[in-house]
Amino acid sequence: MPIYAFECSACGHAFDRLQKLSDPDPTDCPACGAPQVRRQVTAPSFRLAGGGWYETDFKKDGDKKRNLADGGGSDAKPKAAEPASKPAETKPAG
Repeated sequence: MPIYAFECSACGHAFDRLQKLSDPDPTDCPACGAPQVRRQVTAPSFRLAGGGWYETDFKKDGDKKRNLADGGGSDAKPKAAEPASKPAETKPAG
């Protein structure tokens, strides 16, 4: 369930409320009781970043995919992982 921010235009009281999308917004201010509560516009509190986030992962093979993690440049493909260092060779006993 999302958290919504509200503010009373009568007294300026700001509060948050956890509610379902289908729940009605509150109308009365919990501080002063005035029916002047309005929902505030807020920014999301998460950011999608990393080598695997693309503009869309559902494009056809011929379409260009832009990697959003590198600033949305052209056909950026994820870098291959560096090979692990080879273990030291051991001589057989004998």
